[in-house]
Amino acid sequence: MSTPPASPAAPAAPSGPAPYPVDLDVQYPTEPRNRVTVLFRVVLAVPVVLLLALFQGTSVSVDTPNGGALLGGFLFLPTLLLLLFRHRYPRWWFDFNVQLLALVNRISVYLLLLRDEYPSTEDRQALDLRVPYPDAKTALSRGLPLVKWLLAIPHYIVLVILSIGVVVAVIIAWFAIVLSGRCPRGIHDFVVGYLRWSARVYCYALLLTTDRYPPFRLAS
Repeated sequence: MSTPPASPAAPAAPSGPAPYPVDLDVQYPTEPRNRVTVLFRVVLAVPVVLLLALFQGTSVSVDTPNGGALLGGFLFLPTLLLLLFRHRYPRWWFDFNVQLLALVNRISVYLLLLRDEYPSTEDRQALDLRVPYPDAKTALSRGLPLVKWLLAIPHYIVLVILSIGVVVAVIIAWFAIVLSGRCPRGIHDFVVGYLRWSARVYCYALLLTTDRYPPFRLAS
């Protein structure tokens, strides 16, 4: 009796680390840019910058209904204390933090000349910010939030250095858009990578949505 043919081997599972739970992307504009709004971008952005400053300016003196102060507009201390003592992260606190982070990034997208749409306080627009809601009891540590700000110091240093490059890149992009109506794709990707890196550090050290240490990279 003949031996049945062997079944084909199953394909090997892809290797490599799992994707980081926080990601950010900004659609590259394919249509010609609005040179007039780019030319006066700093002036046009004043209203939304003042709106954001209201969150920042009241962060020291305003208390939440649960008695925790806002830090830079974000609900940091209430989240830290509730994780520490109750091991919980209320969904509405998470939603508030993520929506505020999205607003900060929409304003950044406008100021850094990545897009021409005026920043919305509600609509996602061309910004794709992905922050999954964590199961606090299984995915978040009780005590780690106390030292995350310290563990993230290497990222702060790298981001400060990268911010110098971002300033230079945006100046080049300003001239390129005003003269040609286009932003070089490499500059767009570099600035988006900087925003992506910053968002991951924010979510790790300030919003406390993940315990996974942020990767040192600009890419997704």
